[in-house]
Amino acid sequence: MPSPGQRADSPQAGPSQDGLSQAGHSPTVPALDQLFPFSLDPFQLEAIDALNQGHSVVVSAPTGSGKTLVGEYAIHRALAHGQKVFYTTPLKALSNQKLRDFRHQFGAEKVGLLTGDLSLNREAQIVVMTTEIFRNMLYAEIDHPDDDPLADVEAVVLDECHYMNDSQRGTVWEESIIHCPPPIQLVALSATVANAGQLTDWIERVHGPTRLVHSDFRPVPLAFSFCSAKGLHPLLNDEGTGLHPNCKVWRPPKTTRRKGPKPPRPPQPEAPPLAFVVAQMAERDMLPAIYFIFSRRGCDKGVRDMGRLCLVTPEEQARIAVRLEAYVAATPEAVREGHDEPLLRGIASHHAGVLPAWKELIEDLFQQGLIKVVFATETLAAGINMPARTTVISSLSKRTERGHRPLMGSEFLQMAGRAGRRGLDVQGYVVTVQSRFEGVREAGALATSPADPLVSQFTPSYGMVLNLLQRYDLAKARELVERSFGRYLATLDLADDEARIAELGAQLASLEAGSGDVPWDDFEDYEKQRGRLREERRLLRILQHQAEETLVHELTLALQFSSEGTLVSLRAPQLRGRVTPAVIVRKVPGPGQFPLLLCLTDENQWLLLPCNAVVSLHAELSCLQVSQLDPPELQHQGELRHGDQASGGLALAVASMARRHDMSTPQFDLAGEVQEQARLVQQLEQELELHPAHRWGDRKRLKQHHRRMEELAVEIEERQTLLHHRSNRHWDTFLALIDILRFFGGLDGAEGLEPTEVGRTVAALRGDNELWLGLALMSGHLDGLDPAELAAVLEAISTEVNRPDLWCAFPPPPAVEEALHDLRGLRRELQRQQERGKVVVPVWWEPELTGLVEAWARGASWTDVIASTSLDEGDVVRILRRTVDLLAQIPYCEAISEQLRRNSRRALQAINRFPVCEIEDLVEQAAAPAGSGSGSAVASEAVVVAPGDSPAL
Repeated sequence: MPSPGQRADSPQAGPSQDGLSQAGHSPTVPALDQLFPFSLDPFQLEAIDALNQGHSVVVSAPTGSGKTLVGEYAIHRALAHGQKVFYTTPLKALSNQKLRDFRHQFGAEKVGLLTGDLSLNREAQIVVMTTEIFRNMLYAEIDHPDDDPLADVEAVVLDECHYMNDSQRGTVWEESIIHCPPPIQLVALSATVANAGQLTDWIERVHGPTRLVHSDFRPVPLAFSFCSAKGLHPLLNDEGTGLHPNCKVWRPPKTTRRKGPKPPRPPQPEAPPLAFVVAQMAERDMLPAIYFIFSRRGCDKGVRDMGRLCLVTPEEQARIAVRLEAYVAATPEAVREGHDEPLLRGIASHHAGVLPAWKELIEDLFQQGLIKVVFATETLAAGINMPARTTVISSLSKRTERGHRPLMGSEFLQMAGRAGRRGLDVQGYVVTVQSRFEGVREAGALATSPADPLVSQFTPSYGMVLNLLQRYDLAKARELVERSFGRYLATLDLADDEARIAELGAQLASLEAGSGDVPWDDFEDYEKQRGRLREERRLLRILQHQAEETLVHELTLALQFSSEGTLVSLRAPQLRGRVTPAVIVRKVPGPGQFPLLLCLTDENQWLLLPCNAVVSLHAELSCLQVSQLDPPELQHQGELRHGDQASGGLALAVASMARRHDMSTPQFDLAGEVQEQARLVQQLEQELELHPAHRWGDRKRLKQHHRRMEELAVEIEERQTLLHHRSNRHWDTFLALIDILRFFGGLDGAEGLEPTEVGRTVAALRGDNELWLGLALMSGHLDGLDPAELAAVLEAISTEVNRPDLWCAFPPPPAVEEALHDLRGLRRELQRQQERGKVVVPVWWEPELTGLVEAWARGASWTDVIASTSLDEGDVVRILRRTVDLLAQIPYCEAISEQLRRNSRRALQAINRFPVCEIEDLVEQAAAPAGSGSGSAVASEAVVVAPGDSPAL
């Protein structure tokens, strides 16, 4: 395929309308003024110039600014060259809308559609598809070079490219860009993001020359307002940089501060009623409006809260009635109960719980200006073309799976960007509403906040591993995995992290050099010995204390019977902790049952002490004569008085006895365990004194020096570990998935990298956990089920129903319960292996709705099905469509029994009926040629080209 760069119209053409329309195009490409009967904005001209020079382009501009025109020019250019264009979108609903728009613009024969369950005019020059389909086409192009589905494709338009932020599907966008052949131009259309330059640089690295076209210009400027119970008033100042001078920030009433825990934050003033907000906008001619409410029930309640308010003229009401009657005649089961009457008054709700067919009716009427207020969840802001004069954002925070959190800047900008219809409105309006949690200050902060950056959601999956290993060796697979946007973003931070690690390494080297020849191994050994000595000393004190408590009791009893003149050893505070030899001269009655002892020490000091001050009683020594001595009168316990010459002789006698006998060791220190511990402490002290480190200089400074070296070493190791994780986490996950696939027989060969029949079957599937689906299908437990039961089991293992209030009147069929019971062991083993490999991939198990799916497959009416469950209609359609998608893949799996293939086709035909299959699809299928018109054949055709689409909500 020739490179678009070789067909560049005029490499030197400048980005001006006149220049591009005259010299900047090939003779076969119509001039811009012929293609677009209006003046183009500078950023549109710049993007067109980049395309004409053969570059890919990233267009980052506000919602509603006209980015789609760049994609339309790429289509015109490819048609003029006789080439094809793929136009990818993140949502099936958006693909359907683009199909209708492009058919009207370019002619039905030139436009085709590929989604997970539908293939229309696939050989057309313009093919609209979901991004998952394009990703899988890229794998098919590698597998079948002789039948290249990308042959003659000049450009691929990636609409709503900021969907790379989507946690569940962002990987698909990155894979599409990585694997897209370099000769194909990429036209990435993104809402305003903070790091569009990084996105552009990454695409240039992995794909080829790419130019960023960034614009903050809004053709229809926005005015921000705030609505409280007092009315509607401006939110921002004239410069748009802060709050309007007339905005009064609500402050809670002052109360007397009391001690105790901090009181909870007082709530904001009451929110204004919805009908009041709508009335305020109607008075100011600000309708039609999209009123964003972050819950389905809130949207439906908003319709009810409007009461009997009518927002349309009689003529508009008549037009709505005609359109509604046609809809009812064609699809009587698809009318929302209780919502047809508000529709006639120009009021509707739009959310994921609504049937797709009803949502399309709402979108069509809104685009015609017949619906004045749509209460919608934020999914409406995700790409569907429904511009309004005003958008109302009812709350500045929302509840998520991780709790309540404030809106992000990009979320606010995405919703606000729906305001202002180009060509219809001179001014767009964004109204934020007072709530019990946020007020004017929070509204102003969000209205002036910048967009958030794109982050990578790239995550390897079983399907990715098998698809890459089917085509490449392990080294090439690693190269492709490491070309992800996530790895690119990580490398931007790697330089800073590596510089910090180098800086810490230099500090460590400096400390090591400054420590000279200090043998740190000896120092560590010395510190360990010191630590042991401290511990042994502590243990000695405990043993001494225990022995002392036992001895004090024994001595106290013995002292009652000791005579005057008995020698003792004392320890008291007055003696400064010294064990002092003394003699008992007199016993004085004490305050308790035990006497006080008047003693004379070897230093000729008189002391009046209690019995527990005696630490040794030397009854084995002869008593001294004390009867002739006249002792002083001491009145208070603990009182001390120095002796005179008369007592000096007795003091000398005590000192003489102390020199001949050990009177300085407390009696409790003579206990066996105390003595043994004391000898151990003495031995450790001697060893420590002999240690080489004991003779070094300032050991305290050395210890601090060594501790800092250890801290640096730990920090360097932690940073290196984190750096490795950030650099290699995707590859580590890839290798963990390889190990799990080997365990289940999906990979084999000399190096364990060659996909087996099991692996090729798993690779042909698409879903949240392809291995779980493949193992279940190949287990043999599903072969004996009839088509309806098969559909029910596949629903249970492929979908998640995260609704706490779920109930279903249809019980699980016995055959389905038996099959699921047989699959339990397989599921447990897969979960165990994933846990061992630290791989987080869901293994769905949702049997609650199997009865409902079986009933629908056996022909139950839509009314009966919806009446038998707590789920909204839109949720049931989503679940059934995911089941349709999986059923459509089964016939093309390798290691599947023929009976299972046959039953999957029958099950697909049974459940893929309106409203699961859209009415427009049915019309197209009825008109399609034989052999490609049935539901299963149509679905199969899409799967042949691109097995891998995930049904959109």
